[in-house]
Amino acid sequence: MAAQEPSPPSSLEGNKPGFPKKILANNLEDKHLCNSCQKILRRPLQAQCGHRFCSFCFNKLVSSGPQKCSACIKEELFEEPTSILKPGGAFPDNAARREVEALAAVCPNEGCTWTGTVREFEASHEGNCDFMIIMCPSCKELMRANEQERHNERECPERTLNCKYCKEPFLLKNIKAHDEICPKYPMICEGCAKKKIPREKIQDHERQCSYEHLNLLLHFIMGIKVSLESLQPQTLEVASQKLQGACALTLATSFTPLPSAMGVAELSRRCQELELKVNTFENIVCVLNREMERSCTTMEAYNRQHRLDQDKIEILSNKVRQLERTVSLRDLSIVEMEGKMREMSAATYDGVFIWKISDFTKKRQDAVAGRAPAMFSPAFYTSKYGYKMCLRIYLNGDGTGRGTHLSLFFVVMRGHSDALLKWPFNQKVTLMLLDQNNREHIIDAFRPDISSSSFQRPVSDMNIASGCPLFCPLSKLDSKNSYIRDDTIFIKAIVDLTGL
Repeated sequence: MAAQEPSPPSSLEGNKPGFPKKILANNLEDKHLCNSCQKILRRPLQAQCGHRFCSFCFNKLVSSGPQKCSACIKEELFEEPTSILKPGGAFPDNAARREVEALAAVCPNEGCTWTGTVREFEASHEGNCDFMIIMCPSCKELMRANEQERHNERECPERTLNCKYCKEPFLLKNIKAHDEICPKYPMICEGCAKKKIPREKIQDHERQCSYEHLNLLLHFIMGIKVSLESLQPQTLEVASQKLQGACALTLATSFTPLPSAMGVAELSRRCQELELKVNTFENIVCVLNREMERSCTTMEAYNRQHRLDQDKIEILSNKVRQLERTVSLRDLSIVEMEGKMREMSAATYDGVFIWKISDFTKKRQDAVAGRAPAMFSPAFYTSKYGYKMCLRIYLNGDGTGRGTHLSLFFVVMRGHSDALLKWPFNQKVTLMLLDQNNREHIIDAFRPDISSSSFQRPVSDMNIASGCPLFCPLSKLDSKNSYIRDDTIFIKAIVDLTGL
């Protein structure tokens, strides 16, 4: 029977092509690639010909009608109608999906040190990475996502600002033009040097200021005070003529005899004191100016050194990130090599395979919780150049056995010598759960249905699993038994080699 376990639903279901190849680092294999977009499979569908496509890519291919499978043509396996892709002509390949989503992944964005699985990458990191390159919608400049806020606030030439005087919005590039027309922009009165006068009030202020100066002059010289209302522009000329006559009269009448010699000596002494004080103040100002210049020079030197230090820190930080990424890639390579070594050490070449499953309790809990419903065994062979096979087990059952039985399946895999073997696969298969007291093994056997696609020559990494969904009741494993010892069970598979 076919063993299929749907993956959890996703908000991204079928909306995107495959994952970028860079996320798998050194784990990239052809079996993980979509035959359309040539990226890592996302929500894989398997067509009738056996080739896999991303759900998005397949639906896009067949949206305009049935299409010939380009992968079949490339592999010279084209056969109608199997190799014709059409709507509804593919099924979700949940085994491939779980295999891809469980692979170790890294972030493809330069500078990011995120690591995890493909499932975690899609669920929480894809589209949220601070290091991904995005485009500013206003100025079209490319930047990292973590720089967008700073760019929008400080760097974007197309950003909008609010005038700090009138609070009206304007584009940064129009700041000078806005300052020239802003009604609240602060101006300086040239007559009284008063600052921060809004542009909309400067004319009124200058008019009032000029009248105040004229009135003050008249009051000082002539001893009279004139109201501003009476000083209209047409009367200024008359007032000017009167002022000139008053000044001449005041000078003529204010002449007094020269002061006495004692008075002159006193004035001379005071003048000398004032000159001394002025010289002292000038010297103090010169000293302060020199100190200010020295402080400015020192500050500029500190600023230059600070910029150099910041550049060095950035360079060192980039090197550290590169080294961390290199170490992560090396760690992934080591994990991959260790996995291949374990697989090679566990492989057998006589059709007999014993699979040791340790930490049974934890793996059973993971299966019940849906975190890891199925497990694949290492590959084994009928001979060195024979059929390649593996086992697939559901510790909480699959299909009709879900929740009640342990389900065990046999899987035919694509091997290096498939072209030399007889197809379909037609050897008797015996599956066993071993009694560790060697008394009562649980045994089931079957002979392959040669019409099933599960036993045809594989066109992908592995065929659909087939076997026993009701292999062993879970009640036998829940009670005290001799099948579980030291939290470990043993599964044995025997492939009849008769006729090979």
